[in-house]
Amino acid sequence: MKIMVAVKRVVDYAVKIRVKPDKSGVDTTNVKMSMNPFCEIALEEALRIKESGAASEVIAVSAGPAQSAETLRTGLAMGADRAIHVDTGGAALHPISVARILQALVEAEKPGLLILGKQAIDDDCNQTGQMVAGLLKWPQGTFASKVILDKERQVATVEREVDGGLETLCLNLPAVITTDLRLNQPRYATLPNIMKAKSKVIKKVTPEDLNVEIKSDLEVVQISEPPKRKAGVILSSVDELIDKLKNEARVL
Repeated sequence: MKIMVAVKRVVDYAVKIRVKPDKSGVDTTNVKMSMNPFCEIALEEALRIKESGAASEVIAVSAGPAQSAETLRTGLAMGADRAIHVDTGGAALHPISVARILQALVEAEKPGLLILGKQAIDDDCNQTGQMVAGLLKWPQGTFASKVILDKERQVATVEREVDGGLETLCLNLPAVITTDLRLNQPRYATLPNIMKAKSKVIKKVTPEDLNVEIKSDLEVVQISEPPKRKAGVILSSVDELIDKLKNEARVL
């Protein structure tokens, strides 16, 4: 069985975000980029499933500009067997477009399992996994905090976190799984594997090759920074605190 893992190139989580002066987006000039943390967790889980003997191959895929190949190199260094880069040039990618690209890749590669991070830390949409499951008409297990694969029965047992506690799902394969933070701790790529990854071939395709049209019904009107936090004040009495909570903060 093959496992396909979708990974995304995002601004590194440790970088302080700057909004462009015209508020059209986030300024990424000379900004460190890395693999989305949830995607790292998804790839780690796929590698662990392969190491357990339940899968034969892990394929890392990414859609985006030419620089996305760097993210795929990281995935290859972590242990992925192959990589596919869907070069979209400078086109803006929204979840439905990515879902259609993944649908086309799945139909071409025929994996038994598609694993994604539950969301990307740049847009926090948390939509792509659900959308691609709907397009493929596959069962889905979102926000997975534990995954057990039964190769004989072709069933994946997914434990997921919900508001009321934990929910356990049994999914008939093929299926889509999106990963949560507590699923695992991603491995670091070793220097020998990083060197080996540099010589591995990344297959490059375009949306046109996959018969996918990049379009979206979503328009980003404006991006702005959150308001600056005001300095705290020292109050002289409980009555003054209650008055401020009621009349200024309006939380009472």
